[in-house]
Amino acid sequence: MEDNVTGSSEYVVIKAKSNGCQVFGLTRGQDTRLHHSEKLDKGEVMIVQFTDHTSAIKIRGKAVVMTKHGVVDTEE
Repeated sequence: MEDNVTGSSEYVVIKAKSNGCQVFGLTRGQDTRLHHSEKLDKGEVMIVQFTDHTSAIKIRGKAVVMTKHGVVDTEE
């Protein structure tokens, strides 16, 4: 698969472990701002990507986060 997106374009998989898990995308630039949010229910999976517009992802709630660097459980 060819990568056509500039920036790091790293993918992150987030699996909610409870209802109401929130995922926030934060912008790049001089001011870091919230540009997108999603609410996940238990068992839902979201695949997100770092791009020219997204420099950080914040997760509020119980979730498992899978990246190329490893797996993080928000409860640990």
